[in-house]
Amino acid sequence: MLRAAGVGVGDEVVVPAFGNVEVAEAVTLAGALPVFADIHPVSYCLDASAVEAAVTPRTAAVVVVHRFGRPADMARLLALGQRHGLLVLQEGESEAPYDEMAQRRERACYLDGKLRGVRTPDGGDGHTYQQYVVRVPGNGRPDRDAFARALRGKGVDCRVPVKTPVHRLPEFRRCVSLPETERAADETLALPVDASLTKRDMQRIVAACNALGGLLQPAF
Repeated sequence: MLRAAGVGVGDEVVVPAFGNVEVAEAVTLAGALPVFADIHPVSYCLDASAVEAAVTPRTAAVVVVHRFGRPADMARLLALGQRHGLLVLQEGESEAPYDEMAQRRERACYLDGKLRGVRTPDGGDGHTYQQYVVRVPGNGRPDRDAFARALRGKGVDCRVPVKTPVHRLPEFRRCVSLPETERAADETLALPVDASLTKRDMQRIVAACNALGGLLQPAF
């Protein structure tokens, strides 16, 4: 899409660093330079204010990635693109069947009401819960990683959704301030909400998480 739109050598494309490296790689393959902007701490998608701050005379496009089933603020991002004459592209996530989505939302609602000691996701703006991503408060990665190891030891299949932001990878390393991206990479953990989970499975997840509160340092 970038090449078809004439984006290439000498152009800059604003992309998120929180997520998959494939987006930055696609920009590079088109001959352009990926420029990383920070995310919104609630949606984990590109923050419109951060994108605006990253725009230069060489900026040709913005690639917005919807994250974990929570859509980006496209109204603001499209308005920004219109103001600056930028192409705004979206990369979505694979849509689950309606029944599965409804069951994911049901399980997410259960976790929202039962979990203690972690910050649950904001369910606004049509969240489909492709992943149920919580924040583990504390002093950074050691707290989150220790929490994840302890959960796995209790049989809970959790995972770190973004292990390394793209701007920290050797091939894309940039000296850029992305505080929300860094914080999210250090604190986020995805808990299971698959449609196949039983009520007993959900109770086990809650019990395991809530029993580990002693690992955490108060953050809010």
